[in-house]
Amino acid sequence: MSILISPETKILVQGITGDFGGRHAKLSLDYGTKVVAGVTPGKGGQFFEHKEHRVPIFNSVADAVKATGATVSVVFVPPPFAGDAILEGVDAGLELVVAITEGIPVKDMVRVKRTMQGSKTRLVGPNCPGVVTPGTGKDSFGGCRIGIAPGYIHKKGHVGVVSRSGTLTYEAVFQLTSKNIGQSTCVGIGGDPVNGTSHLDVIKMFNDDPETHGIILIGEIGGNAEVEAARWIKANVKKPVAGFIAGATAPAGRRMGHAGAIVGGAEDTAEAKIAVFKECGIEVAITPSDMADALLRSAKAKGVKLS
Repeated sequence: MSILISPETKILVQGITGDFGGRHAKLSLDYGTKVVAGVTPGKGGQFFEHKEHRVPIFNSVADAVKATGATVSVVFVPPPFAGDAILEGVDAGLELVVAITEGIPVKDMVRVKRTMQGSKTRLVGPNCPGVVTPGTGKDSFGGCRIGIAPGYIHKKGHVGVVSRSGTLTYEAVFQLTSKNIGQSTCVGIGGDPVNGTSHLDVIKMFNDDPETHGIILIGEIGGNAEVEAARWIKANVKKPVAGFIAGATAPAGRRMGHAGAIVGGAEDTAEAKIAVFKECGIEVAITPSDMADALLRSAKAKGVKLS
């Protein structure tokens, strides 16, 4: 099993005719993802063509959903318009919207979050690498790749990965695959201070998924989302969990990279989060190169096989 998406999920790409959206739509098609529609206002009736694929383009998400049955969208729309693009997916009744766009104004995301209250749509992102459920073919072909993550580093298996950082997601996945340990689903939730899905949301889904046998949780300085997830893990999760917190050497009070990565409280520092991880029974990776090994240590201690 997997969470959020499966190889059968039908995807539409908002911004498919842009350079960035088009490039990653092609990579997703190459991966075997069922990209069934593109959306660019004013270009309805045209087609996005790549190798043997001919993907119809629609003027609106509602039109694309009605014609193709797509249930998930990925947003590659420029920042000034991305908030409205997300809400267009909500209005169309999509199950999931994955917003890749970086630099969406915080006030726009506050409006999006408020508007989404009570809707059936889940938002992942913004400013995230997306979601990957690997397939069983060569280089995990036949899976579902939504976003910008390199598909070929993944391998079908039983470890769930959730991260605020895109590059650290890729690092954890590559380490696992190099050790012949596959992944169930890998979720990049993004680093913005106002986002749609939290570490805890994803941890709960991994905990409920019988095919996810272990979890890697990757966080960073700023906010208390990792602490919230760790305390829930201590109370509810029996599966092996490894964690890594980025930003241990960052100067206090200075914004580092992600808009959400600024220390503002006692539990926001890397040191504080690492201490909570240890207190909650999460095996801590001290360096990024130790993430897969940390999970293996946790699995060994709990007598769980990951491969």
